[in-house]
Amino acid sequence: DIDGCVYREGLQAVRMSAGVAGNTVPDEAWLDVNFRFAPDRDTDAALAHALDALGLTKAGPVPAGGEPPRDPGLYWELTDLSPGALPGLGAPAAAELVRAAGGRVRAKYGWTDVSRFAALGVPAVNLGPGDPGLAHTRDEHCPATQITEVAEVLRTYLTTSG
Repeated sequence: DIDGCVYREGLQAVRMSAGVAGNTVPDEAWLDVNFRFAPDRDTDAALAHALDALGLTKAGPVPAGGEPPRDPGLYWELTDLSPGALPGLGAPAAAELVRAAGGRVRAKYGWTDVSRFAALGVPAVNLGPGDPGLAHTRDEHCPATQITEVAEVLRTYLTTSG
């Protein structure tokens, strides 16, 4: 719980591949894993936790050049790592937006460019319509009423002095 937002971390296999045919034993396999971590973890702690959870603390990283060694074993490769963003809801501008939204706040699951602003010390929040659980899925959609509600929150925020 950070600033009244309850975060849930997620470690998911998002892509995998092995073999060249259905009737052979593959000589190699790979698994792409995504770890969405709470913003109170720094990137070093997040990577250490993911490697530990996956049992890769003794496995070596893929050497520079991108090709794993030919000897058997487990190797890992870091392809993307971005810091999280603390909510910062105590900043005056963010607190005013929370008030305009009727005090409704919740943790963001996943990474957005808000992290870039947070890293620069600029208060920033995610605000928008839609169900984050549907983001990037075939069923992703947003009812028009939610767009209207967010527009009203923004109108209130921008036209109320405080």
